[in-house]
Amino acid sequence: MSDFSYLPDRAPPASEFGLWCWLRRNLFASPLHVCLTLLALYLLYRILPPLFLWAVWHADFRGTTAADCTSGGACWVFIKMRLAQFLYGFYPEAERWRVWLLFLGIVPATFATLWFGRGRMRLWTLAFTLFILPPLSWFLLRGGVLGLPLVRSNQWGGMMLTFVVASAGLVFALPLGILLALGRTSRLPVLRLGCTVFIELWRGVPLITVLFMANVMLPLFLPPHIHVDNLLRALIGVALFASAYMAEVVRGGLQAIPRGQYEAADSLGLGYTAKMRLVILPQALVTVIPGITNTFVGLFKDTTLVSIIGLFDFLGIVHSAGQDPTWLGHGMEGYAFCALVYFLLCYGMSHTSYRIERHFTPERP
Repeated sequence: MSDFSYLPDRAPPASEFGLWCWLRRNLFASPLHVCLTLLALYLLYRILPPLFLWAVWHADFRGTTAADCTSGGACWVFIKMRLAQFLYGFYPEAERWRVWLLFLGIVPATFATLWFGRGRMRLWTLAFTLFILPPLSWFLLRGGVLGLPLVRSNQWGGMMLTFVVASAGLVFALPLGILLALGRTSRLPVLRLGCTVFIELWRGVPLITVLFMANVMLPLFLPPHIHVDNLLRALIGVALFASAYMAEVVRGGLQAIPRGQYEAADSLGLGYTAKMRLVILPQALVTVIPGITNTFVGLFKDTTLVSIIGLFDFLGIVHSAGQDPTWLGHGMEGYAFCALVYFLLCYGMSHTSYRIERHFTPERP
């Protein structure tokens, strides 16, 4: 009997792993890649050092007035002194606990239950999110009930107002978009035509026009004794506008589902509602998670347009603070801070959607 044994595993060649391998494959794979890499390094060399000197090395962080900014760099004192206004607008300081209760208490707890809940708990939480949470949030922030002092919407502003407008659009856009997408793909001619007209009408009108019509023209068609709050009109306009775009995203997901899935659901004897709820919609929504996220990110950034109807959102109040005579010449710091906040929030939404997509489709690269 021959003496047979397996040889030990050999390590891969040094050229196939490690830092140099990654650099060669991703940055220096071809002459074109080399040129692009060198160009990117040159641009970073020209941009990052001056930016670091302005934003950090020569910046002023201490003080209370513009006179304390003498280093020639960024005056972050401006951000420090106006931070509360950037967050809450003109919301009374004694009532700001309502904002914290809503955005750090009720809303996270609701969405955590919606994500981790199972069965009936998830259904009840979804119903609470759609039908109870919006009016509860409105009355909590506005007050005037249950002994809460009244805070009119013209006192709302800053990041709080941006979150209110974006949240209203996000909460209502997805369910409305799903219903519109199902209606547009329906076999009923009247329903399909109505949903198609609604979607194309709202998609063909700029959001600025929608906000202007909601603020100026809508009151002309209402009886004199009926007054709808200025912010509430903007929320309705934003939600309807976003739902039209969301409907097209969801419709793309419905069309991406193979015909065999519909036939398999029919072979099980499922009705239309059960077929859509259990078979088609779960697959369609997972397929279009990137498109849904893209719509959410675009809507979040479009909330800055509410400034044209006299509402001071985050960007609007930063711009207004930069026009203050006591802080003239320091508006650049405000815009830089605003850009950083928007980038972090939008990147957070994109990263979260990526994690959700990987959770539901682990087989994808």
